[in-house]
Amino acid sequence: MKTAIISIMNKFGYLGVFSLIAIENIFPPIPSEVILLFGGFMTTYSKLNIIGVIIASTLGSLIGALILYYIGKILNKERLKKLVKGKIGKILRLKEKDIDKADEWFDTKGNKTVFFCRFVPILRSLISIPAGMSEMEMPKFLLYTIVGSAIWNSVLSISGSIVGKKWEKILAVFDTYAHLTLVVLIILFIITVIIYFKKRKKVKRS
Repeated sequence: MKTAIISIMNKFGYLGVFSLIAIENIFPPIPSEVILLFGGFMTTYSKLNIIGVIIASTLGSLIGALILYYIGKILNKERLKKLVKGKIGKILRLKEKDIDKADEWFDTKGNKTVFFCRFVPILRSLISIPAGMSEMEMPKFLLYTIVGSAIWNSVLSISGSIVGKKWEKILAVFDTYAHLTLVVLIILFIITVIIYFKKRKKVKRS
């Protein structure tokens, strides 16, 4: 995959950066670290400049985020409630009030969540779906998405530009960060699920 990404960027320049980042936002397994670090490195030997790479990548991030936002809007709260009423709800032990609680939480914490998740692997893409589902105000969604994405894209692009040919060594550092972050997220998810079901059991007993 890395070879294909590099080939596309060498051939299409800014358009390649924009397209790959947009796709990466929709399909998280595509590594943005490779795209942005190599994009930064490209500024040392091609006509590309660092500002152009940051702008192209941030626009790509925004387009990808908007697509997922509208997917979330289509899968709105009411449709989720209908799903929860059926077999899926029984299997996952979810009720309609759980959907309402999640929606209320996102209404109060959504702004910060959308911003900070832009720095977290996989979540930086997927967070756009609940934002759409809870119908987060578009101006706020655009603001936090653009600012968060621009910071992340700048850090990687500038790092690639500074280290030049050694960009793959930096890639190893960001890969480690991505893996550690995922492990922490999985652990937190498991803990959250355990706490949730324990609370449910206590409520039933009382």
